[in-house]
Amino acid sequence: MARQKTIYSCQQCGLQSPKWMGRCPDCQQWNTLVEEQPVAVSDHSRALPQPGKPEKLTEVSSREEDRLSCGMAELNRTLGGGVVPGSLILVGGDPGIGKSTLLLQAFAKLAESGTALYVPAEESTRQVKLRADRLGINTNHLYLLAETSLEQIKQRIKELNPAFLVIDSIQTIFSSGLDSAPGSVSQVRECTGQLMVQAKGDGLPTFLVGHVTKDGAIAGPRVLEHMVDTVLYFEGDPGHPYRILRAVKNRFGSTNEIGVFQMQEQGLREVSNPSELFLAERPEKSAGSAVVASLEGSRPLLVELQALVSSSSFGTPQRTAIGIDHKRIALLIAILEKKIELSLAGQDIFLNVAGGVRLDEPAIDLAAIAALASSHLNRVINPQLVLFGEIGLTGEVRAISQPELRVKEAARLGFTQCILPNGNLKNIEVPDTIKPVGIKHASEALDIIFE
Repeated sequence: MARQKTIYSCQQCGLQSPKWMGRCPDCQQWNTLVEEQPVAVSDHSRALPQPGKPEKLTEVSSREEDRLSCGMAELNRTLGGGVVPGSLILVGGDPGIGKSTLLLQAFAKLAESGTALYVPAEESTRQVKLRADRLGINTNHLYLLAETSLEQIKQRIKELNPAFLVIDSIQTIFSSGLDSAPGSVSQVRECTGQLMVQAKGDGLPTFLVGHVTKDGAIAGPRVLEHMVDTVLYFEGDPGHPYRILRAVKNRFGSTNEIGVFQMQEQGLREVSNPSELFLAERPEKSAGSAVVASLEGSRPLLVELQALVSSSSFGTPQRTAIGIDHKRIALLIAILEKKIELSLAGQDIFLNVAGGVRLDEPAIDLAAIAALASSHLNRVINPQLVLFGEIGLTGEVRAISQPELRVKEAARLGFTQCILPNGNLKNIEVPDTIKPVGIKHASEALDIIFE
């Protein structure tokens, strides 16, 4: 009898090897290779689509896809305007962050326009019912199916013919055509592929909930994110009530869009004006506090940066950044020491973005330098001042994108002065209630702030 062949698959990146190795040569992770049987899918497990025909580019319809509203403005914004029929959407996030709560609230709204099927593969229908009672959800068009077999789920979809589908979560679904355990690379890839064929063939919008690893990425191979149309990450600090839904991939809309929610006892509440919420508890006449006008997708956000600079009690000063890349903060500290001649070598430096938000764009450089200098000099920044701008290695302030949106958001919230790159003053219309000040070097900003 021929020996049965086995392979070893990396549960982190999907690499396949004929022999076991302690460390994956692709993603460099330890003890991630698991023995699996080669993928042998039965003939009836996947239906082949109809062969397509070549079309001329000029004859292809350019009409935009009709979108279905989720009944939640923040979720619609993140998706690019609503749910596209036949789209496959992956939602990831830390355990307990509120993924199931968000989708249950959204599907209660979607069920008003068509039958919705919710598959809680990790919970019983009674547990989902208890959560729905807490959220005040009571609709006859939302169906629950506690099932983990992909073949059984597809059979129930054929019988019910729902207009919307959610799988919570994809790592617990398995196909009987594979011998691998649920959650393995082969099962996740195969189940997602079959659900994708189902979604595209029937025009069924499908939401998939995905577990995340310790690094915060979607568990399973990276190919899972490539197969779906949209990838959403639900982020938030457990110590804060705010949750941010961030789009990192969207074939039907712009990426880097965010939706802001607040976790309450009755579920997730949409935050239509996040800037005002993040600045609600800003301290007055306190050194080390600066307001930056950041941009997330098409939405301007005004967020407070807090800095604390104090003498170090140890030989090596601490450098801690929360909500900002610590390497960029190290770069800004070097600019302050070299180009602006502030002595920070023996100082402990802590920088935090208030409200649990994470900022990644370079436009926050100017506000970060202002907050650090304010704390070091113990000088208070004007509470009616907002800053934004990218800083180069020589201390020059570079222009950033869409300054007009940022200035208008600051004026709407009552700010009277704005320091921005001099290159952004050209062809910009600002309200009469705010005074823009253009600068070319970071030292000019500090001279204006602490004059």
